[in-house]
Amino acid sequence: MADENADETTVPVICSDCGTETAIAIDDVAEAVERHNDQLHDGEEVASVDPVIAEQVTDLVAEELGLLEPSEE
Repeated sequence: MADENADETTVPVICSDCGTETAIAIDDVAEAVERHNDQLHDGEEVASVDPVIAEQVTDLVAEELGLLEPSEE
């Protein structure tokens, strides 16, 4: 029997205060990070998506929106 979660896309979440790195399903990442920070860090934004991944996603979105293409004047 195949693992149903094997094909699920995950995002690495890092918490420097806790010294942890966890892979969270992309659909659950925002809620999981918020819950972790609320429960363990009094709401302070300590845990977050791995900054390297966050930057790559930002670049992909900017490229898709045409924000990185040179403007023609």
